[in-house]
Amino acid sequence: MKLHTLKPAEGSNKSSKVRIGRGEGSGKGGTAARGHKGAKSRSGYSRKKGFEGGQMPLQKRVPKFGFTNRNRVEYKGVNLDTLQLLSEKTGSNDITLELLLDNGLVSKNDNVKILGRGELKAKLNITVHQYSKTAKVAIEANGGTANEL
Repeated sequence: MKLHTLKPAEGSNKSSKVRIGRGEGSGKGGTAARGHKGAKSRSGYSRKKGFEGGQMPLQKRVPKFGFTNRNRVEYKGVNLDTLQLLSEKTGSNDITLELLLDNGLVSKNDNVKILGRGELKAKLNITVHQYSKTAKVAIEANGGTANEL
């Protein structure tokens, strides 16, 4: 045991701010550690998010541009080389949303689009939401089918 390793027992020292505003005897009575007067000393005070003391806040200073189409549909892309590996792994020639979901390639509510990267050797029957042109050509060139949901 050395002097620099000594410390009080666990739980024996409480924070001095535990009982604020409970009389002068607590040492934190009166102003309750809030200082004197001003908005921050009042009850119910809360500053707005992003408030910078009256200065124009950052989110208003930064220029806005562009357009967000609220009707846009997001697709999760799955490439042909991934489908080739999946068919070899599972031994199935029928690729459906359920198979992709079970193997962790897509999430439950994803719309799926097959993309044309990679080489496809197997004859696959695929049923998903969309296909790129190159993917559809590659699937049908191997004798497979590309069905849309």
